[in-house]
Amino acid sequence: MRCPFCGHDDTQVKDSRPTDDNASIRRRRACPACASRFTTFERVQIRDLVVIKKDGSRSTFDRDKVVKSLQIALRKRPVDEEQIERIVNGIHRRLESLGENEVPSKLIGELVMDVLMGMDQVAYLRYASVYRNFREAKDFGDFLGKMGRDSGD
Repeated sequence: MRCPFCGHDDTQVKDSRPTDDNASIRRRRACPACASRFTTFERVQIRDLVVIKKDGSRSTFDRDKVVKSLQIALRKRPVDEEQIERIVNGIHRRLESLGENEVPSKLIGELVMDVLMGMDQVAYLRYASVYRNFREAKDFGDFLGKMGRDSGD
């Protein structure tokens, strides 16, 4: 595995253990060239998923995009990286369990919204503001009103 800091080709595994959901292996690695440490995750991939975007174009499912969007939504919230990894693993498993090789991007966004709604309302609102393409403050107000009605407040 290449070091993400210096690009050295040979890094050493210092620690390996399964994640909490036993869906992947977490490995702590060290680079002998620059002495940096970093974490990698190894997981089973059943099939290659293709995402059909709104404009009809297709691209390979990229779990790092889902991770990055969750990290942005959950920034400064009480959620650690391993929880984000579990969320993405769960979403990926649900997509694979559909039995389809192609999935619409809208489905991925809705799955993320469902998880965030039950987990953290601030993150849910942050994600929704981008996913639903809020243009002005009124859009936030309308969405917050709908959130209140949906939760029975």
